Amino acid sequence: MAPAEHRGGVGWRLSVHEVLPSTSTLLRELADQGEPEGLAILARRQTAGRGTQGRAWESREGNLFISMLLRPAVPLRVVPQAAFVAAVALHQAAGPATRLKWPNDLMLDGAKCAGILTETATDAAGDLAWLMFGIGVNLAYAPEVPGRAVACLGAQPVEAFAHRLLDAVSHWHALWLAEGFVPIREAWMRAGPELGSEVTATRAGSRLTGRYEGISEEGGLLLATEARTYALHSGEVA
Repeated sequence: MAPAEHRGGVGWRLSVHEVLPSTSTLLRELADQGEPEGLAILARRQTAGRGTQGRAWESREGNLFISMLLRPAVPLRVVPQAAFVAAVALHQAAGPATRLKWPNDLMLDGAKCAGILTETATDAAGDLAWLMFGIGVNLAYAPEVPGRAVACLGAQPVEAFAHRLLDAVSHWHALWLAEGFVPIREAWMRAGPELGSEVTATRAGSRLTGRYEGISEEGGLLLATEARTYALHSGEVA
């Protein structure tokens, strides 16, 4: 289906498809071929959707499956901050009833209702070539995820939600480029867990339980135990 122009600071071009194996797979191929920043690909259904850590992502019609391409001129050391840009934009689009869970989940009443997969590539000089957000949102139904509670935001027009999300990404992306990570970090913390709440992080097969103390200036989860405060940059949180 032909792309439709979408207003916004990034200059989004939204391309809607009835079915694709994966929006991210197609967008990654186009990015490597030199596609300019601003292409967003939406599929009403996916046959080979992917989540974090290689998990399959069930993709029936009625939910949102979208990937978006950006080419910010930023040093590689700040690229991990981009995931927080996507997170605060997703929270804005979904509404104040939702909360953010580090590093890439949107929650509703303690259950997962959306996820973000951030992918990047470098050029021959070792600089950032592109970054891509792949976002799946449970709107009409909540597919089962082993060991996790899941929820949906409620059935609504998928493309209307996509446009709202693209507007939000445009806003937060521009703010990140203009002012750095500070306003992104502050927005994430307002939508994240309550400070001082107990969290358990799992990484490399080990578990660590402590008090949530916020997000570091580098985007790490600050987890305080009796012995020390950890800044975690990978893993999953419960």
